[in-house]
Amino acid sequence: MNTDNGADTESPSPHIADSHELIRVYGARENNLKDIHIEIPKRRLTVFTGVSGSGKSSLVFSTIAAESQRLINETYSAFVQGFMPTTARPEVDVLEGLTSAIVVDQQRMGADPRSTVGTATDANAMLRILFSRLGQPHIGPPSAYAFNVPSVRASGAITVERGAKKAVKATFTRTGGMCTHCEGRGTVSDIDLTQLYDDSKSLAEGAFTIPGWKSDSFFTVRVYSDSGLLDPHKPIREFTEQEMHDFLYREPTKVKVEGVNLTFEGLIPKVQKSFLSKDKEAMQPHIRAFVERAVTFTTCPECDGTRLSEAARSSKIDGISIADACSMQISDLAEWVRKVDAPSVAPLLATLRQTLDSFVEIGLGYLSLDRPSGTLSGGEAQRVKMIRHLGSSLTDVTYVFDEPTIGLHPHDIQRMNDLLLRLRNKGNTVLVVEHKPEVIAIADHVVDLGPGAGTAGGSVCYEGTVEGLRAAGTVTGRHFDDRAALKETVRKPTGTLEIRGATANNLRDVDVDIPLGVLVAVTGVAGSGKSSLMHGSLVKSPEAAEAGAVAIDQSPIRGSRRSNPATYTGLLDPIRKAFAKANGVKPGLFSANSEGACPTCNGTGVIYTDLAMMAGVAATCEDCEGKRFQPAVLELRLGGRDISEVLAMSVTEAEEFFSASAEARTPAAHKILRRLADVGLGYLTLGQPLTTLSGGERQRLKLATHMAEKGGVYILDEPTTGLHLADVEQLLALLDRLVDSGKTVIVIEHHQAVMAHADWIIDLGPGAGHDGGRVVFEGTPTDLVAARSTLTGEHLAAYVGA
Repeated sequence: MNTDNGADTESPSPHIADSHELIRVYGARENNLKDIHIEIPKRRLTVFTGVSGSGKSSLVFSTIAAESQRLINETYSAFVQGFMPTTARPEVDVLEGLTSAIVVDQQRMGADPRSTVGTATDANAMLRILFSRLGQPHIGPPSAYAFNVPSVRASGAITVERGAKKAVKATFTRTGGMCTHCEGRGTVSDIDLTQLYDDSKSLAEGAFTIPGWKSDSFFTVRVYSDSGLLDPHKPIREFTEQEMHDFLYREPTKVKVEGVNLTFEGLIPKVQKSFLSKDKEAMQPHIRAFVERAVTFTTCPECDGTRLSEAARSSKIDGISIADACSMQISDLAEWVRKVDAPSVAPLLATLRQTLDSFVEIGLGYLSLDRPSGTLSGGEAQRVKMIRHLGSSLTDVTYVFDEPTIGLHPHDIQRMNDLLLRLRNKGNTVLVVEHKPEVIAIADHVVDLGPGAGTAGGSVCYEGTVEGLRAAGTVTGRHFDDRAALKETVRKPTGTLEIRGATANNLRDVDVDIPLGVLVAVTGVAGSGKSSLMHGSLVKSPEAAEAGAVAIDQSPIRGSRRSNPATYTGLLDPIRKAFAKANGVKPGLFSANSEGACPTCNGTGVIYTDLAMMAGVAATCEDCEGKRFQPAVLELRLGGRDISEVLAMSVTEAEEFFSASAEARTPAAHKILRRLADVGLGYLTLGQPLTTLSGGERQRLKLATHMAEKGGVYILDEPTTGLHLADVEQLLALLDRLVDSGKTVIVIEHHQAVMAHADWIIDLGPGAGHDGGRVVFEGTPTDLVAARSTLTGEHLAAYVGA
């Protein structure tokens, strides 16, 4: 037997499987990327940074993550792929070393009235099972506790075609938990009839006061007056009971008006379909004002806003119903679930506890499960999406995050950093698009894109360590250690806006005076009550309306891919008129949505072919070559440019174009372009689809639009979202100009540079949820730093080096 242990001790050569340690991207050209080559280390935390519009999202989301998800989808059968979203391969030559990508982005959750935090995270589904097993009295299966499921009963004969056909008597019942009065919405709408018509007038005298209802319109007014169902010459207040019922509630009925077949429908259902089913943000201002006057939303009196039927609310575990559980703050609900001792449902309780603990760990313990998902901010929505991944046993996957610190107080950013590092330490590749220095500082690898935005970006300016970035001389490197200083002198208020007894959401009878004529920062940890105080109390107060308050948030801008900055801001109108005047034609010719549209592609610029489960093919329209307009329109010029060339300009180029030459000079267009440049959107092209804008870009676009209004008070919700360190200075300069012009600017903000630059700070807290809702500090930034009495004060003091 050989006992020689002196064998060759050299380490074996690495296994070939261990050589794939990099994600290689060669020749990426998606959007504004300029044929870039990059290698990203796996199982490391890589942060992508650069000014807004430099190409970060194009590289991370539209190239790496999109191709990973496309390749995974291709592993499914053609039948399954038919039900999945289809995407084309990104514009890139080589993508090697990809792993499965899990994308956690900032897309707002659906604003469906029946979508809540609980339904979006499966916590509600687990609670429903728990109550269906342990709830007393027992009322049925999990669906009996679901506010999205109505109770159904049916009976009758059905024909079974199996061999010889035969009729079978069948009955069907399903117990749901939906409140029948509000249909699971928690609120009911009430229409103020005095806003719809003047009951002292007859239909013939023009009783309707609804915007757009002209007296000679067949489809609105005349269908009522000439239907034969109502007396058009009788004042509405003198209608009989039957006439009033027909007028307000009649089911759709076919009638003839002057030989034309029309549908007569009661006024209330007609108004509900015409106005209430549409998004208020997408309405014209006068229509939106009418809807806000005519319709009031009140808590459902039958379910008291819980959305659930009486039976669902009567079934309890230890005195707590499912409605009580969903209305609890999640941190409190987690404690209650720990006290439920039931071995028969132990695995369910363990999973539910883990989900609720993840909420608390990620800093969302202040939410409740019945919170409508549409009311979450972009940062909150992203963190809710993270919850299902925190306890995952998956490793060697790629997690992709889009500014995960949005909406986080400096106090909470360290907690988010710990989560990102924990995901990496489990053996995952973590890719983060981020601007905050605190997150960039923990990166193993940094990729800095730029040097500018839009066409001036799309290149890799730096790759390497954080220390290397500091010395790299790029825009990010130069501004990495920027720190704003406290102002030596602050502006004096010109008056105050009083808020008294504010109780929206978690606010605790708050009284506060907001100074006018200065820059006010409203601060506090996430969930402390900032938005409740501003949007829930101040915006709705008569004092704010009198002062001309304009609230600008980050909610999505409604619009199709045909919508762009030129159409949204009203810029296209003066441009079309200038083209029309220069060429002696109608302005409508210069709209790709109207007369001037290319007839082949209907003004979209592409011919789209749907290939079912394969990625659809979008081919550039051959007739207009993607320019969207008819050839005859493209021959008409202004200052030597046709309309498609003008829409392809960036804001900065267009601003110069409309002010430089005598022929193209258009003061109305130049004024709008100046505002877009002021808010840091000089790199956007005028024809860029609105669907491609980030949350921060959307808010700044809204700000540019609202700056034309006569508002005296601007309320901004985290305007630094999506802004590079270098762009924050430009934003502060814009806010200063607004205040110096006599406006009051109130910003809900976590960025210390904005806090330091403010004239007055209102700090809420001390914690989140029921631990917050109080004003813990009012005063100047200097006083806040000197006192250090709050979390915000401590972090601001550390930031300014005090």
